[in-house]
Order: sequence, then structure tokens, then C-alpha cells
Amino acid sequence: MANFSKSTVPQFSVEVYQNEYLPEGGREVNAIVTVTSTGGGTTGRRPLTGAPAAAALPGQGPNAAVVIMVDCSGSMDYPPTKMRNARDATSAAIDTLRDGVAFAVVAGTHVAKEVYPGNGALAVADSATRAEAKNALRKLSAGGGTAIGTWLGLTDRLLASADVSIRHGILLTDGRNEHETPEDLRAALEACAGRFTCDARGVGTDWVVKEVTGIASAMLGTADIVADPAGLAADFTEMMENAMGKEVADVALRLWTPVGVEIKFVKQVAPTVEELTERRTQANTRAGDYPTGSWGDESRDYHVCVQVPEAGVGQEMLAARVSLILPAADGTSQVLSQGLVRAVWTDDMVASTSINPQVAHYTGQAELAQVIQQGLEARKSGDFDGATAKLGRAVQLAADSGNADTAKLLSKVVDVVDAATGTVRLKAKVADADEMTLETRSTKTVRVKK
Repeated sequence: MANFSKSTVPQFSVEVYQNEYLPEGGREVNAIVTVTSTGGGTTGRRPLTGAPAAAALPGQGPNAAVVIMVDCSGSMDYPPTKMRNARDATSAAIDTLRDGVAFAVVAGTHVAKEVYPGNGALAVADSATRAEAKNALRKLSAGGGTAIGTWLGLTDRLLASADVSIRHGILLTDGRNEHETPEDLRAALEACAGRFTCDARGVGTDWVVKEVTGIASAMLGTADIVADPAGLAADFTEMMENAMGKEVADVALRLWTPVGVEIKFVKQVAPTVEELTERRTQANTRAGDYPTGSWGDESRDYHVCVQVPEAGVGQEMLAARVSLILPAADGTSQVLSQGLVRAVWTDDMVASTSINPQVAHYTGQAELAQVIQQGLEARKSGDFDGATAKLGRAVQLAADSGNADTAKLLSKVVDVVDAATGTVRLKAKVADADEMTLETRSTKTVRVKK
């Protein structure tokens, strides 16, 4: 558990957006909860000059540990430039480490091996260890299979050896997880979940999107595709910069509900859609905690939906209380901020039928992610009518919400006849990279248009 002095904890704020009015007998209450953290240190990134990293920011340095997992399976040799790009990317990430951060590099095949520093230890970043680590990258060569669960297991053991609060992994793979069973990988993820966060990247187009996105989801990290290996260095640098900006870990979204209120779902809806409902851990009789991972200077949105008991006109109740909780090493916890979700019953039809703009927007964004995934599945299975309908609906939702990035990705898979009505035609030929990029990024959302 994290153990911070108050001076190092960023300031958190919670804002609740909802239409609290229900018709007589109405039971479903929806709210968008915006959580903002300031003072976490993601601003002021270091210029990429190749010079030694800047001194640690307050609260960073010894408070963070990072392990980079590099796929070294045989497929990384096809083409040979892929392995070289992976070494260059890892080198760039090492350059981005701040002084005082504990780190290691792991080579992943059908087994996991320590590349630097070795002997089950972590190095502490400074100009000397960064140089040694980059020199050790010459040991990275392609050969063997792929068993990602072993990579995660070794990373967990290495990170557990550090007395730090922020533990982070960066994982690169170029192929399918063929040398362990799905059950093995699932067990590894269950063992590691909550112990460190992990960003996952697929390079090229021979890997499985659901494997990579599943790893990132379980580990509360990000997932993306780097179709051209030449782009790895920039991507690794950005991932490491973001990791260095995290200031506080293990923050939980605590949802308290009164007797008679049922939680229908809790999900993150920005910057990506992430289902949290099944990740609840009981905090006490009336409250449960949902993990949110590590925070720097950033803002995220969550959709909370609860079912309240029926009530008559004029009655009102507290439907839920949302709190940001920071656990401490001694078993206590600190409330960082909180907000209230209300229910008020009215006979004013205009008030009770109005949909809050934030709720409407993110309901559409969640549907957008779902229909993209359903459409691509239908396309792969040969159900072209179903694929056309689903991807057409995705085009319509992307246009309505102003999600230009997703609209652009969709246009590489379908020909858009009329975005407003969702009229599209499937493209006869689609590049693997374009289809995988759309699938990987399908859960990325945009915020409500001002």
C-alpha cells in the first residue's frame, strides 16, 4: 500500500454531472463523475536531447520503479530491423528515466531473463547505470517462443523488491502468446493485478489485439499498436515520460450506497472505456472500492449507474456517495475528495425526461467502442451485412460526438457514404495494420464538446 506524506499527494477533485430528477416510480440514476488530479508532476517533460535525465521531481525518484519487458522471440528477427528498433526504443526509454528511479530490463521468450542489472535486483537510475543498461541491450537477440505470463511474473518479483509506491511495467510483443495456455496468462495477470501497472504495445501485425489489450486492461495500463517498428522509440519515450509523471498509486474509487440501492455498473469512460464493475472489492457493509491505478496531472471520467427504490413525487434521497480513497501502509485510508449522486422524484415531465449531456455523450462513446468491436468480429466471420450495420452505426456515433480520430480510423475500413445516417460500404481490401489499429484504439473516447 502507498504511504505518502500529505505534501507529496496531488490535489484531487470530484465533480458529479447528472439529471437527478426522476418521474414517479423511476428507479435508474446515472451520473458522470469527473476526477481531476493536479500537482502530480506530468507537466514539464524533459527535452529529448539524449542528455542524462533531470534530477527527480519532488515525490519521484526513489518512489518509482520500472521494468521494461522486450519480446526477444524468434519472430523479432523478421525483418532483422525489428530487433534493432526494439533495442533503440528500450535505449530511448532508459534515457527518459529520472535520476533515482529503480529499473530493470527483461528479455521475454518462452522464458523470462534479466538483461540488466541481473541477480534479481533493480538498478537505480543515474548517468552511469543508464549507460551500463544501454550497453547491456547488445545482449538482446531474437530466438525462442512467447510466454508472456513468465515475463509478467519476473517483472512482479523484481518490482516487489523495491520499497517504492509507483511500480510500472512496459511490455513489447510482436506475436501470439503461443508457448503457454490462455489459462496460464490469465493466472499470471490475476497474480500481478494491483501490484503494478503495465502499458502494453504490439509491434507489427502478427500479434493478437485481444491479448495485448487484455493485458493492459487487467494491469490498468494503456495498449496500442506500433505498426511500423521504426516508431517504437518515440512510443517508448512517451510511455516512459508518462510513467515518470505518476505521483500516487493505488487510488480507489469508493462507492457508498444506502440500503435498497443496487449498483448496476461502474465504468471508466474517459480517456478510454474500461469496465470496472466486476473489479469491486468490499470496503465495508455499504461501500466497495474500484481500482483506478496511478495518477499524475490528469483528469478521467467515470459512469456510475445505480437503481434506487421506487418513491413518490416530492421525495428525494442520496443515491450514492463517490469518494477517492488513498490506502496507507498501516491499514487506514485517506479520503482525497468526494461527490454526491442524488435522486429527486418529480411530476415535471420536462425535468424528469431530460438527459444530462455528459451522460448522453458517454453512453454514446461506450456504444461506439462496442459496435466497432462487434463490427470487426462480424467482418472476420464473414457476416458482411452485420459488419456493415455495426460499423455504419460506429461512423454515425463518431460523427455525432466529434470523435475525429476514431472517424478517421473507421474511414480506412469502410467507405463512408453518409456519416449522419451511418450509411457505409465495407472496403474490399483492408490493410491488417488499419484493422488492428481500429480494434486496438476502439475504446479511446473524446470528452463532451464545449
